[in-house]
Amino acid sequence: MPQIWLTYDEFAILINCELDAARGATLALRLDRRRSHDGNTRVKLTPGLAETFLDSIVQQRLEREVAACADDLRAMRERMAAPSVALDEDLLTATG
Repeated sequence: MPQIWLTYDEFAILINCELDAARGATLALRLDRRRSHDGNTRVKLTPGLAETFLDSIVQQRLEREVAACADDLRAMRERMAAPSVALDEDLLTATG
């Protein structure tokens, strides 16, 4: 399992809590913490938390893909409906 280090903000999002609660959780879980060169403190995820993190990334990607496919289907439906409306109008004009 790869090492995954998250900032407190990212960790709070992962465990769905406030920033202060995320800091408390890192202490309670005794997670490794280090200050990075950018000045942010990062928390090393356990294998279980890393799996949850990776699952959330996969879930987000799937949701984006499904939304893109739904948009493609809507666009195709609109393109397919447009000629039939024009044909109906032409038929009415020709018979009327």
